[in-house]
Amino acid sequence: MTDRKATLSVGNESIELPIYSGTVGPDVIDVRGLVQNGVFTYDPGFVSTAACESAITYIDGDEGVLLHRGYPIEQLAEHSDYLEVCYLLLKGELPTAEQNKLFHDTIKNHTMLHDQMRNFFHGFRRDAHPMAIMCGVVGALSAFYHDQMDVTNEHQRDITAHRLIAKMPTIAAWCYKYSIGQPFVYPRNDLSYSENFLQMMFGVPCETYKPNPILAKAMDKIFILHADHEQNASTSTVRLAGSSGANPYACIASGIAALWGPAHGGANEAVLDMLAEIGDVSNIDAFIARAKDKDDPFRLMGFGHRVYKNFDPRAKVMAETAHEVLSELGLENDPLLKIAQRLEQIALEDEYFVKRKLYPNVDFYSGIILKAIGIPTSMFTVIFAMARTIGWFSHWNEMVSGDYRIGRPRQLYTGSPARDYPKK
Repeated sequence: MTDRKATLSVGNESIELPIYSGTVGPDVIDVRGLVQNGVFTYDPGFVSTAACESAITYIDGDEGVLLHRGYPIEQLAEHSDYLEVCYLLLKGELPTAEQNKLFHDTIKNHTMLHDQMRNFFHGFRRDAHPMAIMCGVVGALSAFYHDQMDVTNEHQRDITAHRLIAKMPTIAAWCYKYSIGQPFVYPRNDLSYSENFLQMMFGVPCETYKPNPILAKAMDKIFILHADHEQNASTSTVRLAGSSGANPYACIASGIAALWGPAHGGANEAVLDMLAEIGDVSNIDAFIARAKDKDDPFRLMGFGHRVYKNFDPRAKVMAETAHEVLSELGLENDPLLKIAQRLEQIALEDEYFVKRKLYPNVDFYSGIILKAIGIPTSMFTVIFAMARTIGWFSHWNEMVSGDYRIGRPRQLYTGSPARDYPKK
């Protein structure tokens, strides 16, 4: 923070506005005083507005940097596991060995769902989208833990965090099991977080499921790389919902709803849809030509990023993981995956894409990995939501732990001025 000020001229008046500096990143101009002078700022999409102060995640899109509590995402993906990253996002520091063990054990002991939740699942149609089920079930958790939702109580917030982190894989896997008519598989405390998710997804009661360590490691990296991404649409939705004092389960459900949008969480699903549309490697050149034609509405999905004007740092990790998974499963010759590999090569070598920095992003590689593992595209965004829950909760927790006000965005009104009701 500094004592610098910006001066804004409005008509014949000059308004002084404070300028603040964060740890890293652009300075911000505090425009809260404008309302006293009868004017607001106008910023559709909030692309130039800092709506909050946060110490959780930092992104430098120009340099391709993503930091969680100061730690580069590449280092966390290499040295950490998802639950340790959860602890870091929630608490602000990496855990000691003792804290890490206690946290892992605590999460394992909260993975079960209340037995009545089974009935809740059965209230949905079998062909319901898994995201619709997840949104409803997470919101319904507030009906089971209504006696421990005091947002001013730090201990109750911690318990809620543990419950959400632990139960989201169970909810996600049961969404899938319900959609295909298989019995629900219960969590196992002897497995790691990612192994447990895979066994609930693909295990059946009549035989013992043995998780593939390569696939479990890949899932853990997907969870880490999707854990948080600063003030995106869904995180901002959680914060806005939470600013009203709404319970944390309702707030997380609102984040799930926002994530469901194809422009946000549906990107990796769109990648697989695009690969299916291309159909064969022999068709790639024609689709590349369409992608370069500014008059053609076709877009290559999974390339470039709204925030990153350089290489998505998460994509570097995912690219390596994708090749490990394909090799492990012997899927190098899968038709859709062959298309994906050829598109990756073109994007990294073709001058058109390199010049515009349209590199493969995390959605491109995560979609390939999830398909290779055998997860249907309808579950892609569910897995994204499962991983992002810790980011949502951490931002909600940070907000309610300090001074905050209910969100109340302004508008530029362009409707009719005041008028009288017509006489009959």
